[in-house]
Amino acid sequence: MCLWSGLLVCVLRGFSSQLALWRLLATEGIWQHPRVPISDSAIYARLAGAGSEPLERLFASITALLAQRLSPWVATTVAGFAQEVVAIDGTTLDPLARRLTDSTDAAASKAVLPGKLLGLFDVRRQQWRRLLHRPNADENDKLVVRELLDGLPKGSLVLADLGFFGFQWFDDLTDADHWWISRFRAKTSLRLIHTLYEDGDTLDQIVWLGAYRADRAKYAVRRVQFRQGGSLRSFLTNVLDPAVLSMHDIAVLYARRWDIEMAIQLVKEHLGLRLWWSNNLVVVAQQLWATLIIAQILMGLRLEIAGRAEVDIFDVSLPLLAQYLPRYAARGEDPVAAFVRDGRLVGFIRPSRRIAIQAPILDLTLFRSLPPGVSLQQVPRYANRRCESAPADI
Repeated sequence: MCLWSGLLVCVLRGFSSQLALWRLLATEGIWQHPRVPISDSAIYARLAGAGSEPLERLFASITALLAQRLSPWVATTVAGFAQEVVAIDGTTLDPLARRLTDSTDAAASKAVLPGKLLGLFDVRRQQWRRLLHRPNADENDKLVVRELLDGLPKGSLVLADLGFFGFQWFDDLTDADHWWISRFRAKTSLRLIHTLYEDGDTLDQIVWLGAYRADRAKYAVRRVQFRQGGSLRSFLTNVLDPAVLSMHDIAVLYARRWDIEMAIQLVKEHLGLRLWWSNNLVVVAQQLWATLIIAQILMGLRLEIAGRAEVDIFDVSLPLLAQYLPRYAARGEDPVAAFVRDGRLVGFIRPSRRIAIQAPILDLTLFRSLPPGVSLQQVPRYANRRCESAPADI
């Protein structure tokens, strides 16, 4: 317990090496536990032999505990028609120190990359729902995305960026009884089925993805388009009824995909995952999971602070929470109560600087209903040009 707890404390305090863990245990002790007379090499050996499984189990246990604690603060009004609202994304982990190899050839250069992290992020709870650490940084995300969705309740809403854009991917989500929203990829061919609303650049249409026989989607989708400032915004969704999901709500919900970007930023920048403690890939995985545990706790407490302070979650500074929570805890104070008490006074709680979404709010009485009997399903064909190595069901 001292070993793994010490590792978490090292992440929270911003330490930068395995030696910090040894010094913590050998010279300070941790909490009520006394100092441990142990050498640095013994710490290295213990970490190298333990693997990351203990920390992965701890991550799952802490996530379950947080789910109970955070239940009063879950934002159930976000996309109320959906069972869950999740965002998908991946990030390549930063290179290890170059001293791992003296070679400069291409193969050796790839060897210093510790892989990539792919995640499924719960937007309502502000928690990682599932995480996958893949050792191959060049692996196509579409090859493993199904693993992320395993166990996701039917009727959930999936938000994903253009890296996951694909006709078969969209159809597979629909077949799995999930809702989805994506940005529209420029130059994607379409066939118009019906225009629900049109006013200049503002469009709400039912379309087929793929205008050619060799590459076409199985299900009809909805495309919305509007102009924001000087830019034309366009999105796709399989929610065909604008009364269930308006154009404005599509834009607002897709912007929540940024939540997963902020969660990745917390891990890599504010909790120091850009600097690896070791070139040993086992220790790399341990540092990764220890950092994810701390991030999961911080994001959960941020949701609770926002709920108790009755503010928007983005008004609570996540970087400042990561910086000051250890200081309150070191003084024996409850960090949540302290942030609620002091937040507005010292700027922990301040107006969010996230860009406000400006999308049209349209009168549904102006919409033209889809004529009865219109077919919304066809025989699909998938060219798979962007993912030739993917299995047939991806």
